[in-house]
Amino acid sequence: MTGFVYLDKGEGMTSFFAASRLRRIFGMKKIGHTGTLDPMATGVLPVALGGATRFIELIPSHDKAYRASFRLGTTTDTLDITGEVLSESEVSSTAADVENVLGKFRGEISQLPPMYSAIKKDGVRLYTLARQGIEVEREERQITIYRLEMTKADEENNEYEIEVECSNGTYIRSLISDIGEALGCGAVMTSLRRTKANGIDESRCFTVEMLEKMKEEGRLSEAVEAVDEILSYSRIKVSEAQTKRFSNGGSLDCNRFGGDKTPGLHCVYSNEGAFLGIGEIDADSQMMTARKVYVEL
Repeated sequence: MTGFVYLDKGEGMTSFFAASRLRRIFGMKKIGHTGTLDPMATGVLPVALGGATRFIELIPSHDKAYRASFRLGTTTDTLDITGEVLSESEVSSTAADVENVLGKFRGEISQLPPMYSAIKKDGVRLYTLARQGIEVEREERQITIYRLEMTKADEENNEYEIEVECSNGTYIRSLISDIGEALGCGAVMTSLRRTKANGIDESRCFTVEMLEKMKEEGRLSEAVEAVDEILSYSRIKVSEAQTKRFSNGGSLDCNRFGGDKTPGLHCVYSNEGAFLGIGEIDADSQMMTARKVYVEL
């Protein structure tokens, strides 16, 4: 079976463990996920089955959306509620203060990745170093916050909820920590849910429990989306002879097929509508090379 399953990852499990659960449910060895969610986080985690794993790197949309809660007045070493408390402060900030400070974080901003992250430093994950009590210098990254809105406010308990739409590589824990620092009292993330990833909305996702029930009912295939569904490139149809050549990894002359010939990546189909893979058109040679050929596994 080849395709994508849009998983709604549960709280308390790593992304690796979640993928392993699907490996058992689908009875497949070759499975991979498109991104990582912290164990405490829930939400959208696209998982590739079989030959779909070869297309993960070519998924065009990497923007994300989240819903997160945080508490003012507390900071931890992990920047979330699971970590060791580093400080507790009096809070004088109101909901209006929080609303005002959010404006500083919209648009393009610089962000320092947290030590508790999967980023590698000299081949070692930062969270591995952090667990050893080692802190290393990190470079700030340019990220984009497309939307940042406060959706809930509990001034009495200093607890708030925000919705965030952002570029790939954004750490919501760091964003919340920076918001707390800007308010002068600190802040810690208390919950996180990814509501959108790779163009997939949470409403289209299945929990592990839902998939297990579908397997019992013999409906598991209903949860699997075709590989090209998540690959939102323009479509090119080729002839029978070109289908054979492309499927064998050969290049095609752009002058011999119709459709969009813009340089870059395209989804390639046979005349019968079968997905063949991803082709890449070169502007100078006007040739399309087979970047990834679709193979059922």
